[in-house]
Amino acid sequence: MLEVKNLSIGFRTHAGLKSAVRNIDFTVRPGEIVGLVGESGSGKTITSLGVMGLLPPNAVVTGGEVLVDGVDILKLSAAELRKLRGRHVAMVFQDPMASLDPIFTCGDQIVEAILLHEPIGRANACKKARELLEKVRIPDPDRAMRSYPHELSGGQCQRIMIAMAVACKPRIIIADEPTTALDVTVQKQVLELLRALNKEVGAAVLLITHDLGVIYEVADRVVVMYAGNKMEEATTADLFAAPQNDYSRALIDSMPSPGKYEDRLPVIERDADGNIRSVRPEPKVKASPVPVAIKDETPILELRDLCKSYWVKPSPLSTPVEMRAVDQVSLTIAPRTTLGLVGESGCGKSTLSRVVMRLLEPSAGQILFKGKDIAKLPESQMRPFRRELAMVFQNPYGSLNPRHSVADLVEAPMAIFSDGDSASRQERVRTLIEAVGLPTTAAQKYPHEFSGGQRQRIAIARALALKPSLVICDEAVSALDVSVQAQVLNLLKDLQAEFDLTYLFISHDLSVVEHVSDTVAVMQKGKVVECGTASAIFSNPQEPYTRMLLEAVPTIGTPRCEKEGA
Repeated sequence: MLEVKNLSIGFRTHAGLKSAVRNIDFTVRPGEIVGLVGESGSGKTITSLGVMGLLPPNAVVTGGEVLVDGVDILKLSAAELRKLRGRHVAMVFQDPMASLDPIFTCGDQIVEAILLHEPIGRANACKKARELLEKVRIPDPDRAMRSYPHELSGGQCQRIMIAMAVACKPRIIIADEPTTALDVTVQKQVLELLRALNKEVGAAVLLITHDLGVIYEVADRVVVMYAGNKMEEATTADLFAAPQNDYSRALIDSMPSPGKYEDRLPVIERDADGNIRSVRPEPKVKASPVPVAIKDETPILELRDLCKSYWVKPSPLSTPVEMRAVDQVSLTIAPRTTLGLVGESGCGKSTLSRVVMRLLEPSAGQILFKGKDIAKLPESQMRPFRRELAMVFQNPYGSLNPRHSVADLVEAPMAIFSDGDSASRQERVRTLIEAVGLPTTAAQKYPHEFSGGQRQRIAIARALALKPSLVICDEAVSALDVSVQAQVLNLLKDLQAEFDLTYLFISHDLSVVEHVSDTVAVMQKGKVVECGTASAIFSNPQEPYTRMLLEAVPTIGTPRCEKEGA
């Protein structure tokens, strides 16, 4: 059993000790899954690292106890903590690709985890490792044992991490955002796996996430955190039926879900210091209703039998074979509308977006932009079209140059295209910064001074610098917390109305796609298997693959199949 009693953690800074977690207390009993939920910066991960004894050097526990089967681990030596980890307490981290060693095979890493706590010999450890891979439902355990992490998918790597975590049958498993980067179908499989292992091993599971759908799906009880404080603790059923805290209610309300369409998602309003002021639907300041596309209008983008192929060798001495990442895709996007493109990882969504942008050369087919085929245009003739095509990437931390100020980042596209003089460009920068909901003082700051949601607003402002007609949003909100996601989705709708934008919105989150899209296309293995209006796709999908994607979405208010037999 895990007991956290009045735990407080701070960070040593130049300005003194800064509190990160304040008097947190909760209990996780054997066989129970407790969800620890909150936005980025709420203290969830720091709490889990404190429980594991893995706090960074500048962090210090200022009070409280962390009891594992009655033993306070905060009083243990480093050697005693190493013995505790793996055998008594195990952790599954968010990014399996960063957690697994790239120079060792997955099998070797599981074997090492076993031998560290169980001196059973390498042959027996290899046998046990293979059994663990079968238990976590890896399709080909023998191949996975021989494979390096980069040779497996994200979902398979996360299963490897789970196999390592349960290798020595720990009493407590801490899972820190274990499904955040995974597709909805893989996410469902991993959640079912955690629930099954929870029942089989009888371990206490602390599940840390900002995804309330995941919490609803598998957790028995929920602890809600905000700014280092515990806001509420309740059973899952009670929390989602009648949350007692305004912040808990706001998190639930700001989450889009299939079948619950709202023109505006509620957002959590904060003051200048980031503290909660109120919860409200964000008002439309400048936007007007999105104009309905005229059916006879020329499509802004039309793809005809578009293909992108790669030639790969199955083995070093074999003949290269064609692998089609995009296979004869035909799509149409009307002006001032949003086409949502959904599918699992590896289905070709992002490759398609890069081909449309001509960041990748198409192998065959046509890309008609405002009636002009740009598929085979030389780079010199593409320049005028690049003004009208813009892209917002998934990770605002990686897509913004940390050495440039916000003003420089937003102005850069205009400077590259010699768009106006310096004064007019600076005025455009101020207009765009205000349009995306940032204060004008943001112009002189640098990316590291902003939160993830604010950085994505900066990326959107930069994308609009040249007044594009088509904006491609590639997983633009998937890395954001649910409340920040709501703000960005509302912003995208406002900007579409204000600037007559057309969006190609790529996501694996079907709830988000339903909220923003007029039409939806579903991709599987490089092909578009279904396309139609958003209402038709979500209310009456025709393809089994589309139905499978929809059924895999964790939806608040629906029966939780994993628990019905519990």
